[in-house]
Amino acid sequence: MNAHRPPAPNRAAPSRVWFITGSSSGFGRAIAERALAVGDAVVATARTVEALRDLATAAPDRVTPLRLDVTDGGEVTRAVRDALARHGRIDVLVNNAGHGFVGAAEETPDAELREMVEVHLHGPVALTRAVLPHMRARRAGAIVQMSSMGGQVSWPGFSAYCTAKFALEGFSEGLAAEVAPFGIKVLIVEPGAFRTGFAGPPLRFGTPIPDYRRVLDPVRRTARDLHGAQPGDPAKAAAAIAAALDSDHTPLRLPLGVDAHDAITGRLAERRAELAAWRATSTATDFGP
Repeated sequence: MNAHRPPAPNRAAPSRVWFITGSSSGFGRAIAERALAVGDAVVATARTVEALRDLATAAPDRVTPLRLDVTDGGEVTRAVRDALARHGRIDVLVNNAGHGFVGAAEETPDAELREMVEVHLHGPVALTRAVLPHMRARRAGAIVQMSSMGGQVSWPGFSAYCTAKFALEGFSEGLAAEVAPFGIKVLIVEPGAFRTGFAGPPLRFGTPIPDYRRVLDPVRRTARDLHGAQPGDPAKAAAAIAAALDSDHTPLRLPLGVDAHDAITGRLAERRAELAAWRATSTATDFGP
């Protein structure tokens, strides 16, 4: 099979059970809908179960809607327990729940930074730990970490968001090497600007400090104006994720969108150039002559 072509909806592979956080909209909803379209089962979670009603109504025999706040350890434990009780296994965990914040580092309250890390790092870590014993026992499974191009590249105004995504990627890279011997895949997804609700009303902003306005005002305007006009299609993202998981050579990282691919490629080139320019200084710090 072409590793870059999404599998056909009538593929003969056994149905999988997907556990997806943030299933009420955006990437989580798109991934859930694609899983259902190919005959898989979905444990759809959200902070408000009512937001999952339409998804559950469309496929009541294959959708298990569960309330889940990923920052609540008790809810994480119960949700995984309930999913296993209903389906007997979790084949794919998708850590997708999240939200955005725009503000300079000095405009970011400590509580905001802590919440960003709780949602985008500690929540996925807790869910990963909760499902791993079952995946290890079966010697199979996949963990999809919905990161961002902001997990590789940071810009003014996004230091808090990128802090959490950079940390998630570091955790996931180490995790991938640990669980590969058990037949468990880890896929870090790095989307660019996709037509989700990320830049909509849930996007939060720090209180502006005048000295930063020259740099941050254009960022704030762009973030607001982008809502509804993002180039990325969440349905195509869901298909790309499925194709990567079904490949014999699943990548560790999967940038999605021209903007993500170009931004990450450009940043890697900058890093290589900087490493080369400072090589003599870097390598002159060991003991010896």
